[in-house]
Amino acid sequence: MINDKMDKDIEEKQQKLLEKYDSESRFRIFSNQKTALAVKVFAIAIALYHLYVSYFGTLVTLKHRSLHVAGILALTYFLFPAYKKANRKKMAWYDAVLGVLALSTTVYIFKDYLGIVHRAGIPNSTDLFFGVVLIVLVLEAARRVTGFALPLLGILFIGYALFGRQMPGFFGHRGYGWTEVVNHLFVSTDGVYGTAVGVASTYIFLFILFGAFMNKSGMGQFFNDISLALAGHTKGGPAKVAVIASGFLGSINGAAVANVVTTGAFTIPLMKKTGYDDEFSGAVEASASVGGQLLPPIMGAAAFIMAEVLGIQYRVIVMAAILPALLYYLGIMTQVQMRASKKGLEGIPREQLPRVKDVMKERGHLLIPLLFLIYMLFFTGRTIINSAFLTIIVTILVSMLRPTTRMSFKDIIDGLYEGTRSVVPVAVACAAVGPIVGVTSITGFGLSMAHAIVSLGGTSLLFTLVFTMITCMILGMGLPSIPAYLITATMAAPALVRLGIEPIVAHLFVFYFAMFANITPPVALASFAAAGISGGNPMKTGFESMKLSIAGFIVPYMFVYNSALLLRETTFLQGAMVAVTSIVGVIMLGSAAEGYFFTHMKKVNQVVLFAGALMLISANLIQDIVGLLVIMGILMLQWNRAKKERAIKTA
Repeated sequence: MINDKMDKDIEEKQQKLLEKYDSESRFRIFSNQKTALAVKVFAIAIALYHLYVSYFGTLVTLKHRSLHVAGILALTYFLFPAYKKANRKKMAWYDAVLGVLALSTTVYIFKDYLGIVHRAGIPNSTDLFFGVVLIVLVLEAARRVTGFALPLLGILFIGYALFGRQMPGFFGHRGYGWTEVVNHLFVSTDGVYGTAVGVASTYIFLFILFGAFMNKSGMGQFFNDISLALAGHTKGGPAKVAVIASGFLGSINGAAVANVVTTGAFTIPLMKKTGYDDEFSGAVEASASVGGQLLPPIMGAAAFIMAEVLGIQYRVIVMAAILPALLYYLGIMTQVQMRASKKGLEGIPREQLPRVKDVMKERGHLLIPLLFLIYMLFFTGRTIINSAFLTIIVTILVSMLRPTTRMSFKDIIDGLYEGTRSVVPVAVACAAVGPIVGVTSITGFGLSMAHAIVSLGGTSLLFTLVFTMITCMILGMGLPSIPAYLITATMAAPALVRLGIEPIVAHLFVFYFAMFANITPPVALASFAAAGISGGNPMKTGFESMKLSIAGFIVPYMFVYNSALLLRETTFLQGAMVAVTSIVGVIMLGSAAEGYFFTHMKKVNQVVLFAGALMLISANLIQDIVGLLVIMGILMLQWNRAKKERAIKTA
């Protein structure tokens, strides 16, 4: 009874934190059972439709995407109230009307599909009516689930399309009428029903559903337990547990704030108990959770979107992203280790920890679906969508192998409902990105933005990269990861491509910095949520998160200057050399940031070590050698200093 009460208290605290920092979690919990059942059945029907088309094939593009958007919009209005303090136990009458109105947009497209196609850019009044309805409903839905940033940006871009002829300089364009804009955003696949919705209605939906079933089978508990068993006993063990568990979970669910709250409720108290301070404990969880979206194989579904946008194979994205992501986590682990050494922190006694053998025996079979997914994606030639569908089936079957993980029929039904509910914020955000991307395509704003960034950077690649980084972090503030990437890819990546940087390198660069908006003050939602659990100062936690993520801020520059880091068009020997120098550089960056290696480090040694680590960024052999010599010099000084300190203590 006591444990049940504790679990309930923890769940309530988690929900309150989610609602405070994550608007995606402010959904209704109906008091009327009939209404709750009706909404649940509707959500499950949406899930079953997506599962059906993933195996048997989708409808024609416009019909499929309109049906997906309409269903998601209707569910948004049924589940998410119009404002924070609205009654969340019953549905407002106007939300029911808006939900039905959302469904009418796809009914119209199905009913007059041939007419819409034949009119081809010459819309009639009914087209315009439903186009305006769709745009307004999408922007309002985005406001409810993501906040004001994304819909305001959408309105700003629509205004730019209408009045851009008045803009000065290279941001000006010929201007478009209301009819042209609405038609482009409504019935073309460059507007609301664009690439983002195409990916959301296929890859993203299925992989979020997969994550929901993994959660139902107890995968989160498995990651926590195996992380504790592997690293809990080591120096500063709980922080390492947080890094490992959050990285794995973040890769699957792609929701940084939700990951912080769910995993952090377990890891942050453990870190504080070990001796880490409030801000550092929260920052470890925040930086590790955000990093999950950089970590293959799933990358929070970003890998699939990037593959679609670039028109390249998914496996190419994964292979390119794997080493930078591991370097990012190595950077966090280094600082965790150095902080523990500096403060003399110990791990958790082994007798208080689960054993690897017992964890694997009880829940190790839950790794089978992940291994199956990797096999399907890389070695069978099957489509990503088909692979995801089969993996969901395998997840359900594998869960049946042990009583502790076995999913009942109710669990499966709840998985379909909760998975669909989790899709809503991402799918709405992808639809809301449509007007931004659509206006960018017809006005040429992306090229204008690229020209502006390149002009600011002048002839310097470094300055251009810095300006691109700043642009991405500003654009990514307060946005979910997927729309943050799509917007930055549309506006900032072309600047790097214009300088001759490979598209995949440019897109990974902007993706990294769009993600870091979640931990970078003044709008650092993941850090703020972590501070809510740790009791630390939110802004200090944000800056501590930035410090922990320093490798993530440097690694993108590394792979721009040395694309061999992405393991592209390089020999095994070159790849190995790049990996070794990068690993050394990242460890030294972490040590310099923390001011510790063997013993406490003087400020001047920190600066010199940091500079030596940075010299390992480029592919220049001479620079690498100089950097390594600098690092070796500092480490020798640190070794001698530590030796003297030990001698004094033993004297």
